[in-house]
Amino acid sequence: MIKSELRKIYKLKRNALIFEQIQKMQENIYNQIYDLDISEINNIHIFLTLDKFKEISTTPIIDYFRKHQKRIIVSKSDFTDNTLTHFYLEENTEIVISKHGIPEPKNAESVLETEIDLVFVPLLISNNDNYRIGYGKGFYDRFLSKCKKDVKKIGLNFFKPIAKIDDINAFDVPLDDVMYPK
Repeated sequence: MIKSELRKIYKLKRNALIFEQIQKMQENIYNQIYDLDISEINNIHIFLTLDKFKEISTTPIIDYFRKHQKRIIVSKSDFTDNTLTHFYLEENTEIVISKHGIPEPKNAESVLETEIDLVFVPLLISNNDNYRIGYGKGFYDRFLSKCKKDVKKIGLNFFKPIAKIDDINAFDVPLDDVMYPK
């Protein structure tokens, strides 16, 4: 199937999940994250949860990495050119909801993509080759293409990868891994 069809299907599948299912799936994913070797990781980029889309709650992940003295980085979205800018998320960083309904940092120090060691990437579905389908604007593909070559890219998803996405192109950036409930 092509991305637009898969996007519709997996938005519906995610929307159909009930609270108890989400809680159980999140716990499984959190445990996989907690098992990661983070000894060489300092700066971790993570998305702030879009509750309206039933994304995985990233708050426990952020708390976990903070306890391990890792710096957390989050983004602001620019819909004029579909790009992300990145900022340190400190304990005192104010989070505001953008006009697009996205939680974003307000008073934060900016960070270059090349300073990031690990990126957790939101997605709707991925394939067995770790290509992902997001919301369709290309924000993360643009962002990941600017990161250093050895940045670790991990997708977080409630659904097991599928065999094939028919319309992968040269612009799409594959992930290193996708974590989903196992």
